[in-house]
Amino acid sequence: MKALVLGGGGREHALVRALSLDPGVTGIHSAPGNPGISELAENHVINVTDGLAVTELAARIRAELVVIGPEAPLVAGVADALRERGIPVFGPDQEAARLEGSKAFAKEVMEAAGVPTAKARVCRSASQVSEALDEFGAPYVVKNDGLAAGKGVVVTDDRALAEQHARECGRVVIEEFLDGPEVSLFVLSDGVHALPLLPAQDFKRAYDGDQGPNTGGMGAYAPLPWAPAGLVDEVMESVVRPTLAEMNRRGTRYQGLLYVGLALTSQGPRVVEFNARFGDPETQVVLDRLATPIGAVLQATDTAGLGGIGSLQWKSGAAVTVVVAAENYPGDPAKGDVIGGLAAANALEGAYVLHAGTAWEGTDGVKANGGRVLNVVGTGSDLRQARERAYEAASRIELRGSFYRTDIAERAAAEL
Repeated sequence: MKALVLGGGGREHALVRALSLDPGVTGIHSAPGNPGISELAENHVINVTDGLAVTELAARIRAELVVIGPEAPLVAGVADALRERGIPVFGPDQEAARLEGSKAFAKEVMEAAGVPTAKARVCRSASQVSEALDEFGAPYVVKNDGLAAGKGVVVTDDRALAEQHARECGRVVIEEFLDGPEVSLFVLSDGVHALPLLPAQDFKRAYDGDQGPNTGGMGAYAPLPWAPAGLVDEVMESVVRPTLAEMNRRGTRYQGLLYVGLALTSQGPRVVEFNARFGDPETQVVLDRLATPIGAVLQATDTAGLGGIGSLQWKSGAAVTVVVAAENYPGDPAKGDVIGGLAAANALEGAYVLHAGTAWEGTDGVKANGGRVLNVVGTGSDLRQARERAYEAASRIELRGSFYRTDIAERAAAEL
């Protein structure tokens, strides 16, 4: 099949790489893509939230699968436009994507489906915010109700900071704080059948020791050697199937990927959030471990074909990704600095670099063009070796003012 991947970040580079390894995929296109993606796919410059522009491109290149990477095109209804033209698409339609587009809607669905999650209040005024913060107490969890590119959540003991975030967002969801480690579980769905992927863990805070502001994610690893036995089965039974059933009850078939963000609390798994697409940077490590060719699996979510796939096959060993971030990220990241050391990092055995926020500099140079600039992936027989390779490769990257966390997967590797 020919595939078109929408997006230009590290998640999309990981998707393109996975598709390039699938012998059933004969051609890959990307829009807008990035310099790293261009080595594996033909890039096209279009507005990926414009359903007409996307369908016209897909029809012109005769795409047999369109993979929607970011959340914005999903919430804009691009999947709807593609399905109307009969073009297979990986991603939920606009109504289903409200599970990510509105935190309040997601809570409403979870409540109706009996899904275990944090108690929450939807707040539209300063007085409602104050009452909710009083009710739940510190640490305060304040979430922008709409899309915020992974940076719409503030978790803080500082009441003034929580109130400021609520004012800046307007409509917010305020929740009780959930204790315990967080886990990301990706689930493929064709609306009837659901197929879980490998659980992963990411690191949201900017600096070592989970210090600093929330980011879109500074690193991730998979698998999780410490995860409780039966975790995936429990989440599929208590969260995923009831949610899909509730969406069907509402007349909204959920096709694509359901991202389940979990807190493993002392009372059991609780849903922190739903997303309607692959998470970033967890995708980078989960897809690295996937042994099953990905193209037909993604296409099956649109053709009600997941039931015939059974289960997915996974490689042994582990993967760790480290995000190389630009100076001043996540505030006002520096852009335009030339990146060196890419060839040296890619030359390391068991390691490779995915482009996340890059652009061309001249005819053959690459420069930083975003906050999270690169995802450096290390693989190995276990987390220790994967970490070593990821950090060795990251040390070879040359970018003025850049930084990365040095403790990604550190605790899990130490406990092996």
